[in-house]
Amino acid sequence: MIVRPERRRNVAEAIFADEIGLQFGVYGEFRLWSAYQPIFAPRGRTLKPVAVEALIEPRRVATPVAPQVFFDSIAASDRLFVETMCRMLHLGNYRNIGVGGLALFFNYDPMINDHLGRALAEIRLMTRHLGDFGLEPTKLVCEITEQAADDRVLASLVREMRRDGIRIAVDDFGTGHSTEARIGLLSPDIVKIDGGWFAELCRHAAAERFFRPLVSMLHDRGAKVLVEGIEQATHLRVALDGGVDLLQGYHLARPALAGTIFNDEPLSIDTLLGIDNKVVQLHQRR
Repeated sequence: MIVRPERRRNVAEAIFADEIGLQFGVYGEFRLWSAYQPIFAPRGRTLKPVAVEALIEPRRVATPVAPQVFFDSIAASDRLFVETMCRMLHLGNYRNIGVGGLALFFNYDPMINDHLGRALAEIRLMTRHLGDFGLEPTKLVCEITEQAADDRVLASLVREMRRDGIRIAVDDFGTGHSTEARIGLLSPDIVKIDGGWFAELCRHAAAERFFRPLVSMLHDRGAKVLVEGIEQATHLRVALDGGVDLLQGYHLARPALAGTIFNDEPLSIDTLLGIDNKVVQLHQRR
């Protein structure tokens, strides 16, 4: 008996569209939907939405499931397939955000596809099809989400994406492998400060004094600074006083499914800080 190798699955065959054109993916008992969380830039006394981060909302039947529960359930042999499907979903649903001109942050975990040749081929395939989604490469920001990957592979991937015009962000700075040495290796366009690390920093009365030099150092290296996990007025104040370029978090806006009406109105910084004859304390007890 001749045993034929299993046919490599085509991601496009696992992506469907509903009656109004929203794309969703199917993996086992799960349906996967694109959600986008706004990213803001300070403009005077307002915050203007300039980008979104693409996120997956998994559902079992019609019930939302925690993303970590879903991703932990994926067999190792399927991880590359699912990551590729998620990325294609986010690209395909970009036009369903309803607001043009926003940059699109997407996650890329080089540990899932650590074979350099296959990883480079995947990036080239994605770039060739960006026009089908109404996207220019300069509107894409690739978040490197796993910094334990081989330096040679990372450097090659970053070089390939930059050649196509895609910008690079290093995620989770302040934790794990996201160190100054890795910043020096990749020379990212954007550094994302880890939200948990930043929240802990904000508990200290001298948070601004410690944070401002870090932002200056990253600026000196040519990177913009994005703080994620802005969940209260204190976080926003420390980030703004530190001179960051971009902000993201539930205190500003929650992720919304593709097709939801996107509010592109600037946010009032004074309102977010609660400045109405009240003082926002920098040090809070929990």
